Amino acid sequence: MTVLKTSLRNFLAHKGRMALSAVAVLLSVAFVSGTLVFTDTMNTTFDKLFASTASDVSVSPKGAAAEDESPQTGRPESLPASLVEQVRKTEGVQAAVGAIASTSVTVVDADDKNVGPTSGAPTIALNWSPNELRSVELVDGHEPRGPTDVVVDGATAEKHGLKIGDELRTIAVDGDFTAKISGIVDFKVTNPGATLVYFDTATAQRELLGKEGLFTQVQADAKPGVSDDALKADIAAAIGDGYKLQTAAEAADAGREDVAGFLDVMKYAMLGFAGIAFLVGIFLIVNTFSMLVAQRTREIGLMRAIGSSRKQINRSVLVEALLLGIVGSVAGVAAGVGLAVGLMKLMSSMGMELSTRDLTVAWTTPVVGLALGIVVTVLAAYIPARRAGKVSPMAALRDAGTPADGKAGRVRGGLGLALTAAGAAALWAATRAEEAGPGSLWLGLGVVLSLLGFIVIGPLLAGGVVRALGVVVLRVFGPVGRMAERNALRNPRRTGATGAALMIGLALVACLSVVGSSMVASATDELDRSVGADFIVQSGTGQPIVPQAQAALEKVPGLDHVSEYKWVDATITDPGGRTAKAVDLAATDPSYMKDVRRETTSGTLADAYGTDAMSVGSEYATEHGVKVGDVLPVEFKGGETAKLKVVAITEDAGGIDSGVMYTSITTLTRYVPADRTPNSLILLAGAKEGQETQAYEAVKKALAPYPQYKASNQADYKEDLKSQVGQLLNIVYGLLALAIVVAVLGVVNTLALSVVERTREIGLMRAIGLSRRQLRRMIRLESVVIALFGALLGLGLGMGWGTAAQKLLALEGLGVLEIPWPTILTVFVGSAFVGLFAALVPAFRAGRMNVLNAIASE
Repeated sequence: MTVLKTSLRNFLAHKGRMALSAVAVLLSVAFVSGTLVFTDTMNTTFDKLFASTASDVSVSPKGAAAEDESPQTGRPESLPASLVEQVRKTEGVQAAVGAIASTSVTVVDADDKNVGPTSGAPTIALNWSPNELRSVELVDGHEPRGPTDVVVDGATAEKHGLKIGDELRTIAVDGDFTAKISGIVDFKVTNPGATLVYFDTATAQRELLGKEGLFTQVQADAKPGVSDDALKADIAAAIGDGYKLQTAAEAADAGREDVAGFLDVMKYAMLGFAGIAFLVGIFLIVNTFSMLVAQRTREIGLMRAIGSSRKQINRSVLVEALLLGIVGSVAGVAAGVGLAVGLMKLMSSMGMELSTRDLTVAWTTPVVGLALGIVVTVLAAYIPARRAGKVSPMAALRDAGTPADGKAGRVRGGLGLALTAAGAAALWAATRAEEAGPGSLWLGLGVVLSLLGFIVIGPLLAGGVVRALGVVVLRVFGPVGRMAERNALRNPRRTGATGAALMIGLALVACLSVVGSSMVASATDELDRSVGADFIVQSGTGQPIVPQAQAALEKVPGLDHVSEYKWVDATITDPGGRTAKAVDLAATDPSYMKDVRRETTSGTLADAYGTDAMSVGSEYATEHGVKVGDVLPVEFKGGETAKLKVVAITEDAGGIDSGVMYTSITTLTRYVPADRTPNSLILLAGAKEGQETQAYEAVKKALAPYPQYKASNQADYKEDLKSQVGQLLNIVYGLLALAIVVAVLGVVNTLALSVVERTREIGLMRAIGLSRRQLRRMIRLESVVIALFGALLGLGLGMGWGTAAQKLLALEGLGVLEIPWPTILTVFVGSAFVGLFAALVPAFRAGRMNVLNAIASE
């Protein structure tokens, strides 16, 4: 009880000094809790959606999946309408209806603007049936009654200003068709952002499936008392094999699996950044308790003199850390819920609708948040607590502060050098790796070891680096600058720990900047070297190009040629009898060789466009023992099995289309029926000599009615690539900002506690003539040099990581290393402003000190 009382008294006595450490714990726990609440809420949203749309039993074509319709025909797999009646007559079935759903559509308004979502969610075209009323309700107008009627969801109507009577054009694989809005529906559950359009059944069959008498699914409901599993068994017995049957629970599970990958990536990425924030927070907590222990040296010595044991002192400090962890974690869990709501609002503004009605706080979320916050805080305070336990009773007779341990410093230096050298060796091994798999392991090991090495050796580096920075930055400020330099050097361990907190975040920023810039430079270099096409037409979502859009492009005056690029679903058998389904096989026009230049290691690529011929990539050829002249059985999905002769082997060492095998479109259409032939995934075009500018304007004008596709010349394509990488990096930088904020709090806390520690010294300096302005400048300069020290280490370390990563990625074709010096210099200069900002409050408080009271303080 005495230890608890002492800890509670000390905690309350220093609550102001603990505040910033508590904020660091709060931010880290809030990020973890907010991530868990956000992802749990998204899971709840999708679960409700899947549950509301699933029938007791659904019948689909065997092997059908949403992703099958885009790369192949652009149409979903279908079932005969006669199957609906067959299911309806099955014992145990109360009702059965045919359903149609297709995501291979684009819906545009009268101005040819896409009314579909921009968040990555699909546009789904469906037929109207009574089953739709399970998930939506008609709030305006009426259901579609003929080919001129279409019903849209309310969120889409509101976002795009659509109303009853407005005309919409639907772009489908078999052509465009128009209809006027006859009704608007609202979801009974949250719609995560998809755009839904409903047509009458006959129109949906004709326009989406190519002809009437087809459905994509049969939905059956059971009679009272009949379980879903029993109904599934009865239907399976009635209709036989060749179909995929799912109960409502199975359909919901399948839907959940479809989105699980996306949600897991988001969840673990955000938790990873929360972990970085926790790591940075550890330095803040260690520094806080180290300084508090140093300031209370005489007090602790006195307690030891009157009978307190080492264990009691140790436990007292750990209990203070426990109290700090509890306070910060409880507040962090509450803040995490608010953060999740904020993320939901942000996602809603970007098009993914999430309702706070579905806000889900599982019992595991506060448990995980509290456990993480408390455990991390107590562990971070363990070393200062041990140091406090070693304070001897004689310390009661000395001034505050503990002498440095020379032996410990030598051990620390040796360990730091060993870790840094091991990290450098691992990074060097990564740059020499011949395969990406082993190389990535070396890279990860090198990053961890070098980071630990810099953290451990930081106090030793502080002396030399701070002196060098002092010559460049501080000496121009005269005596005030020299005092700031000496203050930063007074306790190298503290300066090293404070700088290390900032170092971690900036090292990641520098590494990702190098990798991102190298990616853009490598892609740009590869485009210049390999791409001869003047224009590239494709969808940003990977949607195939509908025939009418291709026809519009081919009619553009000023074009020399248009090359089709069709992605083919096929199974290839090698000479050894091994089959490979996941092959990269493309059917292209002969002119494609002018648009994309591919080198060959054997044979001639032009021969691949002959009858029953193909090329293979060098990696496939090596792995499967394939050589020029071999004949490979190729089974085309939806068509026949062909025997194609290998006439060329293309080089796969980097380059565009690495690993892709080629055959001609003529060969494809010879073995695959016209209604099963895939649409072009990409179109490449070349302009006639001297007509590039006019042709480009004409291409964009011709494709204006098809906003789902974008035509880019090479300059635009490079700019788009740069923009995409930049957007990704900005998201990552935004998440890393949390760690940098925590690091800034560490600088603030270090300065604040340092000012308290030097109260008497500050009073004496003021007494002998140091002005308030000079005092504040001294503290600000000390903060700047600490921030620059952390930035210098972080940026140097990060550039080393980024360089090693680029050398490894060169195995995948990213062969150009580019250091983004403007970004690096901007971050370095920005760190100085971070230091100035962090010093504002401590400097202001120091300047307001009463001189006599400061001199009289112990």
